[in-house]
Amino acid sequence: MTLTLLGLALTVLAYALSRWINRHHPSPLTMPVLLSTPMVMVAITLAGNGLEGYRGASDAITWWLGPATVSLAVPLHRHRQVLLDHGVRVAAAVVGGTLVAMVTAVTLARLLGLDVPLQAALGLKSATAPVAIALAHQVGADAPVVAGIVVASALLGTILGPALLTRLGVRSPLGRGLALGTISSGQGVAQAFREGDLTGAIASVAMVLAAVAVALLALPLAAFLRHF
Repeated sequence: MTLTLLGLALTVLAYALSRWINRHHPSPLTMPVLLSTPMVMVAITLAGNGLEGYRGASDAITWWLGPATVSLAVPLHRHRQVLLDHGVRVAAAVVGGTLVAMVTAVTLARLLGLDVPLQAALGLKSATAPVAIALAHQVGADAPVVAGIVVASALLGTILGPALLTRLGVRSPLGRGLALGTISSGQGVAQAFREGDLTGAIASVAMVLAAVAVALLALPLAAFLRHF
């Protein structure tokens, strides 16, 4: 219990410090998710407890993901009219974006000569980690590899996405939320909420739809990889 509480305190402190640094020195490299992760890694390494000592805190944080996800219903309800007005376009954008992401990832993997299980793992990168891990066996991919790819992809999208969207002139909450939620799942949703309540609500919907789209496309992807 003591190690769990210390791990939780360490995580909260690292995240708070990362937000303070990002607020005073805004940069993709100082984003809280990116900066707080190595802080926690260094701290638990120096403490000598390793990952086993941090496991209790990790499990507690993972448990809170459930209530945190449910709480997304509040902004969704608040902005439900926007979602109803743009429902068809939202669904089309997310499904299209997810399909392009899967095809692009698999095509590049094939061109680079990566083996089939890794191609399949890369094809699942747009889903949330729990969904992608559940689909890993069905497409012949290794679950830990899939988890690593999903987290790395979401982190990269969260770091580069906002600046890239701004450079491309995408400034509407609807467009930014769709992009961040589709490509960067939960981490993208967190970043979207930092930009605004509406952006976060749209990103939440995009995250869910992207996970559903990947789940529906996973078996056709596996069949394609097996036969071609």
